[in-house]
Amino acid sequence: MLTNTKKMLLDAQANGYAVPAFNIHNLETVQAVTEAAEALSDYIQAIAETAAARCSIPVALHLDHHEEIDDIRESLSLGTKSVMIDASHHPFAENTAIVASIVQYARQKDATVEAELGRLGGQEDDLIVDEADAYYTDPDAAKEFVEKTGIDSLAVAIGTAHGLYSKEPNIDFDRLAAVQKRVSVPLVLHGASGIPQEDVRKCIKLGCAKVNIATELKIPFSDKLRRYLHEHTDASDPRKYMTPAKEAMKEIVQEKILMCMSNNRY
Repeated sequence: MLTNTKKMLLDAQANGYAVPAFNIHNLETVQAVTEAAEALSDYIQAIAETAAARCSIPVALHLDHHEEIDDIRESLSLGTKSVMIDASHHPFAENTAIVASIVQYARQKDATVEAELGRLGGQEDDLIVDEADAYYTDPDAAKEFVEKTGIDSLAVAIGTAHGLYSKEPNIDFDRLAAVQKRVSVPLVLHGASGIPQEDVRKCIKLGCAKVNIATELKIPFSDKLRRYLHEHTDASDPRKYMTPAKEAMKEIVQEKILMCMSNNRY
């Protein structure tokens, strides 16, 4: 069955690894992620519940980067056990108040809450943050934010961005270390697609217990699907044209699980 992320992230935080958080969009991408994870011993709501029931590993369905309070409440009421309220575009006091209200509601539903302080550049689905508008997480503000909101995990802005990088990202490890010293909750690294493995593992060592991966999954899936349909112009059976796309995505999922050192943890 589906679980919330609290036990997952606390175990990762205590044992020096990270939970890879893979973006999923449909049945095939959920299957690719859960099958790859299950193979290493490591659908949206109904699909995910079905997939989780077939796995021996814990699976969490996480509502990522959501801004609408009513939508989050609806998802929690439907049974989602892990949500992210992204009010980072608001001033600190307003961000804090919004997040605290979501935490209070989530507690009634046995769910966990992630929030962000500081903003990541780039694009995550329909959310676009111009590079000039991106700013980093302040360590002292992070401490106050966590204490006032009661969140279960904190997404930090330390120089990563959503989407593909036009140049090598300059990750502020010193800032991440300062945040780690001031807060006790697990930290979350967004924008991990394209980050070198050694940098991701350094972030894990500095408190990032969840690593979000999206773009690096979508590209091989779509590339393989596009190639198959180009080479087989009369193809109409999704069992055939979806298979190479799933296999390409599963390969990356397994690679990222190993990067996060989360294989064989349960």
